[in-house]
Amino acid sequence: MKHIPRKRFGQNFLTDDLVLNDIIRTINPQPQDAMVEIGPGLAAMTRLLLQGVAELHVVELDRDLVTRLQKQFDPAKLHVHAGDALKFDFTQIPVPAGQKLRIVGNLPYNISSPLLFHLAEIAPHVQDQHFMLQKEVVERMVAEPGSKAFGRLSVMLQWRYHMDLMFIVPPTAFDPPPKVDSAIVRMIPKQNPLACDLDKLQATVTKAFSQRRKVIRNCVAGMFTEAQLIEAGIDPQLRPEAIGLEQYVALANLH
Repeated sequence: MKHIPRKRFGQNFLTDDLVLNDIIRTINPQPQDAMVEIGPGLAAMTRLLLQGVAELHVVELDRDLVTRLQKQFDPAKLHVHAGDALKFDFTQIPVPAGQKLRIVGNLPYNISSPLLFHLAEIAPHVQDQHFMLQKEVVERMVAEPGSKAFGRLSVMLQWRYHMDLMFIVPPTAFDPPPKVDSAIVRMIPKQNPLACDLDKLQATVTKAFSQRRKVIRNCVAGMFTEAQLIEAGIDPQLRPEAIGLEQYVALANLH
């Protein structure tokens, strides 16, 4: 029976074989990998991943698809976890000694940012992540200071990861086609993120980007003084998007 994509789950199924093969080449799955796929959907990428890994864990919210996956694949090779990836404890997945998780997926665009922040909490347990996301989101993730795309998402994820936009995927690669271009991003956790209190960095960055069109002195008024901005190496007359990760960390450490 044909599965009807459900809008409430943000389902856009990848159907283009050329794109799928490009993704698999980018991921380069190996037999010993502790691999997890978020949102396997109709298993287009799942099948290809299983050709490279000995075992695969998948996290799927749609119960109809969970049942389909359990019927289609050998449970000794495909371990299906029914549940919401936003609430799922990825550290419960067994990992061989000396290895870390590799996480992949065509992420639902309606929950992409909160899911990325959820995964950032387990970054020390992760080797790498490869995700399909809305192109605009990936551009914000990898943006450099001084660009219009640089913002809160850029700072918070760049503090935790090295990231690269690998390639762009057109809407025609999906069923149903989304209204926007998509992109594959590679995320590799940093071994030694800049030292800071994460909650303070989050609060600092949220405050800074709450009024993007104002200069940073006005954006963070009430939280930081002009003298503290200068101490952190920040020109008080700059706009928030012109200030780099290192300066935001230095500022947060003064909070």
